[in-house]
Amino acid sequence: MKIVTHDDRFHADDVCAMATLIIALGDQITEVIRTRDEQIIQSADIVFDVGNVYDPTSNRFDHHQVEGAGTRENGVPYASFGLVWKKWGEHICGSQVVADMVDQKIVQPIDAHDNGYAFVEYLYDDVREYSINSICASFGATWKEQDRYDEAFMEVVHVLEKIIRREIKNAQDKAEAIPLVEAMYERAQDKRIVVLDEYYPWSDTLQKYTEILYVISPNKQKTIWRINATQDSLFVNRKDLPQEWAGLRDADLVRVSGVEGAIFCHRKLFMAAATTKESALLLAKKAIES
Repeated sequence: MKIVTHDDRFHADDVCAMATLIIALGDQITEVIRTRDEQIIQSADIVFDVGNVYDPTSNRFDHHQVEGAGTRENGVPYASFGLVWKKWGEHICGSQVVADMVDQKIVQPIDAHDNGYAFVEYLYDDVREYSINSICASFGATWKEQDRYDEAFMEVVHVLEKIIRREIKNAQDKAEAIPLVEAMYERAQDKRIVVLDEYYPWSDTLQKYTEILYVISPNKQKTIWRINATQDSLFVNRKDLPQEWAGLRDADLVRVSGVEGAIFCHRKLFMAAATTKESALLLAKKAIES
């Protein structure tokens, strides 16, 4: 299959679209051409981020046309990454649930950015997050270097291919944990504290239950049990751990909390840790009562 995208500078949108096609099609891809030549575009099997056409039946995935290429139900507009993902995501993820998880985590922010929408409100005028867009930009030529966009494009494509594969694996395993975490919630007698018996990813599953104040979960070896405060927004706890625990460790935390096995409390009061499940549960109960 001959794949065509635009030449010159590249961005996270077209880089990730190409990486997705490699994951989806593998050895079926025989040629990748970066051009704006209309004749070459017309001859391609797949075209993305160029051509002014969105038609998944003919494998045309551009979003620069006047009418755009549509928006998701939540209002995030599609860019070429999202359009390619929309067609092949379920195939490469094994389920639509996993594909949607990856779409929400990595595809939508890149699509929004490419369409001129910001997801981040900066706290500091002179500081910006280092993002996938930043990674892609770093592979472009500086003002002192000779342009080598085609070669650099494929270099960063292979970097992002690895990242996307990891995000697929992360989402697959997280999806498998969802019913297990839900079961732990259902079994909890006091819904303010949910105790997990394994090192499950739980945040996306349990944050939606507003009655939960603390989640207790072990590390993989079950040598440390953490108490995490649930949050209504980033770093805004529904209920802080007790202020007098802030930053304390080991004997100091045991003395102040009265709980043997307590080993640490974060100074921002969103997490504490203990050596046993029983100690962690006791810390959580004391926090509830504080």
